[in-house]
Amino acid sequence: MKPQKGFTIIELIVVIAIIAVLAAIVLVNVTSYIAKGKDASIKGNLSSMATIAAAHYDSYSTFIDDALTLTVDEDLADSATFKAGLTAIENAAPNKAVPTKKITASAWCVESALNTTADGPWCADSSGFKGKIATDDCSGGTAATCATGD
Repeated sequence: MKPQKGFTIIELIVVIAIIAVLAAIVLVNVTSYIAKGKDASIKGNLSSMATIAAAHYDSYSTFIDDALTLTVDEDLADSATFKAGLTAIENAAPNKAVPTKKITASAWCVESALNTTADGPWCADSSGFKGKIATDDCSGGTAATCATGD
């Protein structure tokens, strides 16, 4: 009788179970890191919006022209760079939530939900504020500013 070489079915099942447990532990950590990475992307893009808006204001001395005498590309809301920033924020936001924006001739604000709810919502505005806000202020009222952060 020759001795048999190889693993028994029980040994293979035990190894597969151990690998499954380790994979589950890693998966939990990885998903939280992905959410934090997306939040960092949202915060970075919101900060970039300030630079985009400042460059726009420097060129046109307004964010939006109520008299509509400017061309479409000269309104901040229609700026290709500003739209690209909003799209990047939307792609990183939970469930691809569209960021809220408000733009007037002299002010603007953009806010977005974050993937980690303890850190959000996040807002940036023309006054230079970039941070966590208590409520969704960018969408309400007439002022285009974020709330004072927490």
